[in-house]
Amino acid sequence: MNAKQAAAFKAVEYVKNGMIIGLGTGSTAYWAIQYIGEKVKNGLQITAVATSAETERIARECGIHVVPLDEVGDIDIDIDGADEIDGEKNLIKGGGGALLREKIVASVSKEFIVIAGKNKKVSSLGKFPLPVEVLTFGWQHTARQIEALGCQTSIRKKGADIFVTDNGNYIIDCHFDKIEHPGVLEQKINNIPGVVDNGLFVKMATRVILGDDDGTTEELG
Repeated sequence: MNAKQAAAFKAVEYVKNGMIIGLGTGSTAYWAIQYIGEKVKNGLQITAVATSAETERIARECGIHVVPLDEVGDIDIDIDGADEIDGEKNLIKGGGGALLREKIVASVSKEFIVIAGKNKKVSSLGKFPLPVEVLTFGWQHTARQIEALGCQTSIRKKGADIFVTDNGNYIIDCHFDKIEHPGVLEQKINNIPGVVDNGLFVKMATRVILGDDDGTTEELG
């Protein structure tokens, strides 16, 4: 069991019968989906909401009942990964390209459990490029306004083509190096016309579980 598996396995212990569960996107959330699928095969009854088309596909393959977000009320537990986590449980997310749906699902969840390898814990956010989801219309102008906040930007590609999100938007990856005030930056970026949302998840995580390659886990207080 590696670090990602260990964190995912621990998080799934919080999933109980009858719950509505948010399923994240990415390589760590993948393991949570697998473990939930095993519980479903053993009789666990849950309803799930997926944060991406890929997550929905994987969940259905695991026998998990997936419904659109608007068919449920509050989500009991949302389990998702993160690209960086600081000491105050603020996050950078969006490496998998699903930050907008991930943020929407997290925002309507009673508990947002973040799972990651312990290498994702950092003293300050910013080494990982901050993803910003933007409209395709005028995206280069949007990128220049983001750069005025003190970063270098690059449009995300998939092979030779520009990557397109499940929402039909582009992602601009922003290289800040160090983000000292994530809450302030989150709002400044979101105030730029053309920005849909960004990958700063500030004061949203209620529980952070970090896994190690020896199979152990620790929880950030």
